Amino acid sequence: MFEFHKDLTRYFEMNVSNSQEFIVPFINAVKPLQKGMRVLDIGCGEGGVVKPLLDMGLTAVGVELNPDRIRDARVFLADHVQQNHISFVSKDIYTQGIENEWGGEKFDLIILKDVIEHIFDQQKLIAHLQNFLKGDGVIFFGFPPWQMPYGGHQQLLQNKYLSKIPYYHLLPMPLYRGIMKAAKEDVVNMTDIKQTGISIERFEKIVNNTGFKILNKKHYLLNPIYRYKFGWRPKEQFALLAGIPWVRNFFTTCVYYLIGKNPQ
Repeated sequence: MFEFHKDLTRYFEMNVSNSQEFIVPFINAVKPLQKGMRVLDIGCGEGGVVKPLLDMGLTAVGVELNPDRIRDARVFLADHVQQNHISFVSKDIYTQGIENEWGGEKFDLIILKDVIEHIFDQQKLIAHLQNFLKGDGVIFFGFPPWQMPYGGHQQLLQNKYLSKIPYYHLLPMPLYRGIMKAAKEDVVNMTDIKQTGISIERFEKIVNNTGFKILNKKHYLLNPIYRYKFGWRPKEQFALLAGIPWVRNFFTTCVYYLIGKNPQ
């Protein structure tokens, strides 16, 4: 595990900077963000991604299953919590009547940053998001394609050697599970990640199947967050490689997508 994963404050600040410098401009290019807009941040964690939006005058609801992360978010976003700019819900997004937690209002923007690749039925979730989105609302997704060098999230492992080896998450499941077991890692969590990994092609197919359309997209050879983690300059994927289905997944460390409802 890299040191910054253990430093909660540093990790929060990384996400704030990444959101401010890359995610907000990406959304603004298609959907100008304005004071008073409402945001739903699913899998909000400690709130680093949504903080720049709160600073801009937007209001938000953060949905997060881990109560410890909500506790930390309340500390990091204390000023905004005190001013009622953000509230938190510790429930599954499928919970019946969950919209009552925020007064039933729909949202201008929904955020799923590093979330969709952890969901088992991704098509079900994306279709479900229609229930919370305004007619002209948009959804932001940021995720690593499964086949990319660290698509198995092995950088989170405790074993310092395994955490730095790329691509072995693509091994057959029995062999991969055996490696995790031998290293005394969390076998269930790591194999769940292997089962839920999503490719660029699968994501775009789901978008089309669920009544949405792609409004903006950007593929990165070097993920913008690497600037804050490793000091590496972000780099968009080469146009030629980005246009080659399947192959591009192996060399694209991050993708950003903005989708909206497709009028029938």
